Amino acid sequence: MTVAEYAAKFESLSVFSPYYNIAEAEYDKCVKFESELRPEVKHLIGFSEIRDFPTLVNKSRICDEDGRAKTNYYKAVNDKK
Repeated sequence: MTVAEYAAKFESLSVFSPYYNIAEAEYDKCVKFESELRPEVKHLIGFSEIRDFPTLVNKSRICDEDGRAKTNYYKAVNDKK
């Protein structure tokens, strides 16, 4: 599952939790979202301590896309050998 898919699913499910829909819970919402990221994305994002949810989602998505592009590049290089 990509980060974009995970973010969409997280948002769709968070409507059922009144706690995550208040402004005061932004920090906790970010912590919960970050805790369920794949380890390679969490490793890059975790040190930033981003506590603005849209920013966290965007930065996580960028890290995910970059990681996937890197993996695809190395697979393509190895397949040519």
